[in-house]
Amino acid sequence: MAGLTKNTPFPVEIKLHQKSRILDISFSDGKTFHYSCEFLRVHSPSAEVCGHGPGQEVLQTGKRMINIKEIEPAGNYAIQLNFTDGHNTGLYSWDLLYSYGLNHDKMWQHYLQRLSEAGASRDAD
Repeated sequence: MAGLTKNTPFPVEIKLHQKSRILDISFSDGKTFHYSCEFLRVHSPSAEVCGHGPGQEVLQTGKRMINIKEIEPAGNYAIQLNFTDGHNTGLYSWDLLYSYGLNHDKMWQHYLQRLSEAGASRDAD
């Protein structure tokens, strides 16, 4: 992932819809992306989810009904999301969120495929 540059689009509006569990982010270049809380939780940039290197990713299961309790700014470059399952260690930088928006469908299909291969579910036990 490329880091922030002066050309990196930045959020001009971040709006959480708790009932539908959707986080809308409108960027400075005019693009708006809609992320489900589940998508953001299972793709958390934290070491707990990503592992400490390639191939060490931890498949997140049972997160269909997850929600975001709180959104905290992290400097002028990221947000920290506090999820209803207590997870709050990932920093979502503007470039990461923008990349997630651009690659959402491919990332989501890959996640669903990994769940299927593991015989796991999006639903909590």
